[in-house]
Amino acid sequence: MIAKMQTTPAPHHAKVQARRWPNRELPETAEDDGASTIPELSEVAKACRRCPLWRNATQTVFGEGPDKAKVIFVGEQPGDQEDLAGKPFVGPAGKVFDAILDDAGVDRLKVYVTNAVKHFKFEPRGKRRIHSKPNAGEVQACRWWLDKELDLIKPNLAVALGATAAQSLLGKVVPIMKMRGAVVEREDGLRVFVTIHPSFILRIREPADKQAERERFLKDMKAVKTLMAA
Repeated sequence: MIAKMQTTPAPHHAKVQARRWPNRELPETAEDDGASTIPELSEVAKACRRCPLWRNATQTVFGEGPDKAKVIFVGEQPGDQEDLAGKPFVGPAGKVFDAILDDAGVDRLKVYVTNAVKHFKFEPRGKRRIHSKPNAGEVQACRWWLDKELDLIKPNLAVALGATAAQSLLGKVVPIMKMRGAVVEREDGLRVFVTIHPSFILRIREPADKQAERERFLKDMKAVKTLMAA
């Protein structure tokens, strides 16, 4: 459970017990087959059948970045462009993410970027594919891969970009706006920084509000940079 926490905007720490999802029998489950590096694990993940999302997705979109990165950014799931490219955070939200990381002085080439769910979940609407939020079972099934990434990379800090990422990293539903800016320490010692997903900025229509939210996210990324250097 998450301990009682203050909701001041500055990052703070609390210890939580990281919940392990209950084991379930999953058909056609891809195993790590002794993968000892991220590239090896990524190759195995191409055959992932841990949940039904693989049936409609173009491909598995695995994490990307140094396999010994100090920080790992975790988003929700790949979007339409990520699904086609096979790379995380290359669509509109990824461009916002890259720009704000650059403004914060965080080198994306030195961090690891992944998603809680590795396949694109969508609803067809004419010729378009509209993003659909992963359910708890899909997040649970895919946490197996995220745990493997964390085991291999051993980061000092994980950044939960949005509610799905926080749920996957912490094992429970987290109120993002209330917890934003908090640093939660899991039972295994991993620190998790909670913030929004950059796609939230894109959904804001009013220019002034959009800019204000961008500034808040930039402040969060500057806090992450400070934590990286600590």
